[in-house]
Amino acid sequence: MSDLERRLWLPYTAGMIGANVIGAAIIFVFIRFILPLPEVEDAGGVARTNLIVFIAYLAVSIPIGVVWVLRILRPVREWLQSGLPANETQQRQVLLTPARELVVHVVLWTIGTVAFTVLNTGYSGDLALVVAISAFLGGCGTCTFAYLLAQRLLRPVAALALSSSPPERPPLPGITTRVLLTWSLGTGVPILGLALVGLGVLTGRLDASADRLAATALFLGSVGLIVGLLVMLLIARSLAGPLGALRWAMGRVRRGDTEVRVAVDDGSELGLVQAGFNEMVAGLEERERLRDLFGRQVGEEVADHALEHGIVLGGEERDVAVLFIDLVASTELAHRRPPTEVVDLLNRFFDVVVDAVSSEGGTVNKLVGDAALCVFGAPLEHKDSAGAALRSARRMLAELRARMPEVDVGIGVSAGTVVAGNVGTAERFEYTVIGDPVNEAARLTELAKHRPGRILAAARVVERAGEPEASAWEPAGAEQLRGRAEPTRLATPRTSAQRLTPATSEAPQSSSEDGGGTL
Repeated sequence: MSDLERRLWLPYTAGMIGANVIGAAIIFVFIRFILPLPEVEDAGGVARTNLIVFIAYLAVSIPIGVVWVLRILRPVREWLQSGLPANETQQRQVLLTPARELVVHVVLWTIGTVAFTVLNTGYSGDLALVVAISAFLGGCGTCTFAYLLAQRLLRPVAALALSSSPPERPPLPGITTRVLLTWSLGTGVPILGLALVGLGVLTGRLDASADRLAATALFLGSVGLIVGLLVMLLIARSLAGPLGALRWAMGRVRRGDTEVRVAVDDGSELGLVQAGFNEMVAGLEERERLRDLFGRQVGEEVADHALEHGIVLGGEERDVAVLFIDLVASTELAHRRPPTEVVDLLNRFFDVVVDAVSSEGGTVNKLVGDAALCVFGAPLEHKDSAGAALRSARRMLAELRARMPEVDVGIGVSAGTVVAGNVGTAERFEYTVIGDPVNEAARLTELAKHRPGRILAAARVVERAGEPEASAWEPAGAEQLRGRAEPTRLATPRTSAQRLTPATSEAPQSSSEDGGGTL
């Protein structure tokens, strides 16, 4: 027997037996001692006969009811003992168990009502009618309470059955039907009984004193209040519990937790809401996972821009600063080291690059083999793109010298107007920047590999940067870059602004073209 069975079946069996025995006892006491009855001969003998039959019927009906209910529960217990996920048939068996047990209660109460009606018909037709109406009304209230109690106690089993695949169509009555039925049988029945007593007295079928009528009204009113409160409490908790869990889960989702789920433990439209919430959160989780993956591929800023503005092929002119960094002698490095070691080195290298660029509000636009293209000012505006690119270049080199002294790099920085946008086709595209500053940064990177400082920037970038960043750079002459008609004035970081380790005067040529080589 599973732990769930041990914790469930004893309270469940006791609850079902107790609800019916208490309901039957209340009705017997009500008829015998409180309800005004028609006059009959040998009233004491009639009462004794009814008491004997009442006890005998309980002694017979309770074992029959228990055996019957156990047969209904057998498929559910077999499924629990199997430990397997519930299929559609087993789900329906679990959800419909309270309704099937309701049939047991109705049958036993109907047999009892008929038996006592026939028994008292021999004494008085009016007495038989009073007994029949009282037993019928009491049976309605007791069966309703037992049904709601069964649903409440079986909720953990329903949650387990529905955990794998909630049904698309609810097999149980809707919330409106359940609430109206609960009120009518829990509160309406006692009120109807009180009205019938008044009707019996008015028509002369019941002979009652004022005290007996007052006691009857007090009893039925108390039953209406107590039983009505109990059944409404059960239905309220059956709704408030899942709704409270949904509210708690929504709060978790609002705080960014997309792994939260709620238990689907109801077979009505409330269960569909629970299942729908889980599906919605699963979709949000998948969306966040794809967004994270997309952001890692193209950069968080590009991903956020795409999600906010949509994907449109083409671009727009933007004023940006561009930083290009490339490893020196990457081909030789790949030849000397095993592939796994090279991959680890590249990961550590790019970790430094991404950290330096992100700290200044830039975007790593491309990781090309052993090189990286970094942009400041696209897709998001940047108030000081030139200063940010220059600071990022100095920090990047300092971090690499401190953390990865085994590698050497060249870094070029340029600035100007580019076209930034999505380039490709509707099926495959990428966000990129195209323009002369990109080409210039790549040329400067190649040139920087042969300079001691290992960083070169176009002088106009330093002129556009604000203080104090501009004062951290000094002129470095002019060079005729490939593809340009005029020499480009250069700048490099001052030695006092950044302590650099000595570099060799001769550096091997990178295998890349325009700074975009691969290992």
